[in-house]
Amino acid sequence: MSLRINDTAPDFTAETTAGTIHFHEWVGDGYAVLFSHPKDFTPVCTTELGYMAGLSDDFAQRNTKILGISVDPVDSHKKWKSDIEKMSGHTVDYPMIGDPNMEIAKLYDMLPASAEGEAGGRTPADNATVRSVFIVGPDKKIKLILTYPMTTGRNFDEILRALDSIQLTAKHQVSTPVQWKNGEDVIVPASLSEEDIKGKYGTFDPVLPYLRKVKQPTG
Repeated sequence: MSLRINDTAPDFTAETTAGTIHFHEWVGDGYAVLFSHPKDFTPVCTTELGYMAGLSDDFAQRNTKILGISVDPVDSHKKWKSDIEKMSGHTVDYPMIGDPNMEIAKLYDMLPASAEGEAGGRTPADNATVRSVFIVGPDKKIKLILTYPMTTGRNFDEILRALDSIQLTAKHQVSTPVQWKNGEDVIVPASLSEEDIKGKYGTFDPVLPYLRKVKQPTG
C-alpha cells in the first residue's frame, strides 16, 4: 500500500556517511527531511545536495535534521561529496544513506517491491521515482510527500516554507493561505465564531464568511 500523509514513517536501520542510524531514534523529538536521489554523480542531484548543505543552519534552527539517500553504497557517497562541495561551495555535513539493495527505496514506495538486484547495475532512469521528499514529525508521522521528475530540480526553499507551516499549524489552530511565508497572516478555522476569534486573537480580517485572517500567532 502506498504511503500517505499521517502514516507512520517506516522505521529502518541503515549505513550512512555518518555511521549506522536507526531512523526513528535518529529523528528523536524533532523533525526530519528525508530526500532521495536515483544515483550518485548525477547532475541535477549534485546541485540539490549542495543547496541543501547551504540550508543546514536554517533547518537546524527549526529543530529539523536532514537525511539524504541514494541507491548507491556509502563509499560512493563519500566520493560524490567532494564534487558537491566543489560545485556548490558547501560541505555536505548531513548523513547520506547507502541503499545498494534498494530496501529503503522500496520501503518508502519509491521503487516497486518487484525491483530486483542491486543498484550497481541500474541507471538513473531505472530509478526515476527515487526523487522524493518526506517530512517526518516528532511523532514519526509523515507530514509531507513530494516526488519530482528526473529533469526538474527540487525547490528546497519551498520545503523550508512548508516546514514552517507544518510546525506552526501543529502548534496553533490555524491554516496558512496560498504563497504564505513565515510572519504573514494566517487563516482561522471556519468553525470558530467571531466572538471566539476576537477572544483568542483580538482583531481579524473577514475576507469571506468562511475565510477569516489573523496575525500569525507567536510563542
